Amino acid sequence: MFEFLTTKFEDLFYKIRNRGKLSPNDLDKSLREIKLALLEADVNFKVVKEFIERVKKKAIGEKILESLTPSQQIIKIVNEEITAILGNSSSEINFSGRSPTIILMVGIQGTGKTTAVIKLANFLKKKYQKKVSVVAADIYRPAAVLQLKDLAKSVNVEVYSEENKDPVLISYNGVEFFKKEGNDVIIIDTAGRLQIDKKMMGEVENIRNKVKPHQILLVLDAMTGQEAVNIASEFNSRLECDGIILTKLDSDARGGAALSIYYVIRKPIKFISTGEKIEDFELFYPDRISSRILGMGDVLTLIENAEKVIDEKKAKEMEEKIFKNELNFEDFVDQLRRIKQMGSLEKIFSMMPIKNKSKILKNVNLNDSQMDKVEAIINSMTVDERRKPFIINGSRKKRIASGSGTTVSDVNRLLKQFNKTKQMLKQFSSLGKSYSLPFGNF
Repeated sequence: MFEFLTTKFEDLFYKIRNRGKLSPNDLDKSLREIKLALLEADVNFKVVKEFIERVKKKAIGEKILESLTPSQQIIKIVNEEITAILGNSSSEINFSGRSPTIILMVGIQGTGKTTAVIKLANFLKKKYQKKVSVVAADIYRPAAVLQLKDLAKSVNVEVYSEENKDPVLISYNGVEFFKKEGNDVIIIDTAGRLQIDKKMMGEVENIRNKVKPHQILLVLDAMTGQEAVNIASEFNSRLECDGIILTKLDSDARGGAALSIYYVIRKPIKFISTGEKIEDFELFYPDRISSRILGMGDVLTLIENAEKVIDEKKAKEMEEKIFKNELNFEDFVDQLRRIKQMGSLEKIFSMMPIKNKSKILKNVNLNDSQMDKVEAIINSMTVDERRKPFIINGSRKKRIASGSGTTVSDVNRLLKQFNKTKQMLKQFSSLGKSYSLPFGNF
């Protein structure tokens, strides 16, 4: 996500660092480059105009042109201002003082609203240990209720549905049913249309008036750019939304919608959907997103994602094995599976604070199929071979390659990389510095 802007900002900051002190003309050129980059990224024109004015005012006020390290201060100011237009602070769900908390989900068709409903339900269930249920009030889209029930089953969330053709009555009946069940959170999935129309808006207004939700969340597709901002404005003017869920952000290389919405409607982005899996759903932190846009990574989110898949007991066992130089391929494949749970290699890499990341990415193969190949090779080994890699000779390599659909060269490469990794970790361990990656000790 934000690949386009990240590349632009990295190039600009590289130029500034190489200039040393900045002249007034250098500052104007830099601001012009930032302005063009934001406009190309489909950021709202008014947002860009105010952003540039604020950056320039701060730059002059803090006497950056007289500074010995102008690049660092420019980065600091740009970071602060991007965070500001994103909303400054994160905004979570405000739970009702008295259960249940009722959340009304609205949006047009094609935004991933039904999937977002289940992602949110799963998130609230796991993070806050809430008993969450869903009301299926989308009676128009073919198989919408079936899709909702199928997704809900995968995360063990109950769904209320009726054959009734009145979504207002379904919503009310569903809320009353789950109130009696003692649920903590009730999420209502409403119907969308291909575009905003009077019938759809009237329907969601009637549902709102009948069930009196504590939160109204608007689901928007990040890939629609300025159109998402226009949709947000219309929904907010009619419903007074409490926040936004931005979907498909992993597919949006530009980021115009994310950088425009808060400024235009003054409603926070509460959650972002960053992948196809149910777990690819995060709280929206403006400061962390700003850091990602500027190519500075997002270590806090990386650590939080890692903590979800780390088993502390196994991590301790791994540390002991590193110290004793006893790591084997069973440990290796276990760690690979944990990494996969955190998302794609490219997603993990994007959160790491590495300079000139976009340039490095061009020369690095982050194809997840490479991980699949490694796992296939290890799975083709016998238990003895996985536990004692040193016994793998020529004939065993041929058998492993044949069983995994790879070549002997692939097997040799894996064995060589594995031995190098063991040696490196052993060196760190002998120095009393166990090498710990975010996803565990390996």
